[in-house]
Amino acid sequence: MKITRSVEKLRNISNAGIILKPNSPEIKKEYLEIKKCFEKHNINISLEKNSASMIGETSGIELKQLCQDVDFLISVGGDGTLLSVVRNSFEFDLPILGIHMGTLGFLTDILYEDLANFLDDFNSDNYRIDNRMLVECKVNNKTFVAFNDIVISRKTVSSMIKTKAKIDGNFFNTYNGDGVIISTPTGSTAYNLSVGGPIVYPLTEAFIITPVSPHSLTQRPLVMPADVEIEFKISDAQGAVLLIDGQDTYELEDKTIIKVTIAKKKAKLIHRIERNFFEVLNDKLGWGN
Repeated sequence: MKITRSVEKLRNISNAGIILKPNSPEIKKEYLEIKKCFEKHNINISLEKNSASMIGETSGIELKQLCQDVDFLISVGGDGTLLSVVRNSFEFDLPILGIHMGTLGFLTDILYEDLANFLDDFNSDNYRIDNRMLVECKVNNKTFVAFNDIVISRKTVSSMIKTKAKIDGNFFNTYNGDGVIISTPTGSTAYNLSVGGPIVYPLTEAFIITPVSPHSLTQRPLVMPADVEIEFKISDAQGAVLLIDGQDTYELEDKTIIKVTIAKKKAKLIHRIERNFFEVLNDKLGWGN
């Protein structure tokens, strides 16, 4: 199968907004070096308000205003920081560059030490923008967007939950156990992978439905095309919780219905032109060792 990549490029790269890893005031030194590096390449830098407050800067800008002022965003941290930036800037449809400062990066491939070399390529249009699928989840008149996954999980350790599932209105399964993961291909290397779900190429458009500790040997992960609507109904008197990218939690009551579809917009990630997903798997998972 031939993989078709986007040839999209940024129209302008004059202004960028930076969001730093939360609760990490120690990265102020790296931020100042990153800022200096971009400015040497004639790219103006604006700092998000919470990030500015964290490192003692006074010129921070609220995220929504920042997104309206810049050409692209920069996430400085690990994959968790990038996940948060993607979701919180979703409505503005901005490309995001991830600079790796974390411990395990499937999404952030620009190392802090290599930034200067990357920016030489960036200024020469020698980069690519990957469009990644996002999940939209509707529950109780609320809408959530997830980049990696949404997880329906039991509320207490001592209980299990029963979740009835439909695809395009047709019943197809009942999950009994600790919960269910509904993952994007990008999220297939996150929680989904840790419970035995399949790895799916990140530019694919598909849902991965993976039971967590199912109380049946016949329950297996399922990969579905992304043009379906998946519905889950909680059937448990003690309720459950909904986890969005492992970062936000929403409590679910008995009989709550959760509807999952592909989001209308994509996450746009700026990568090195030579980035190779299978090399990332080799590096992060030790394949071939």
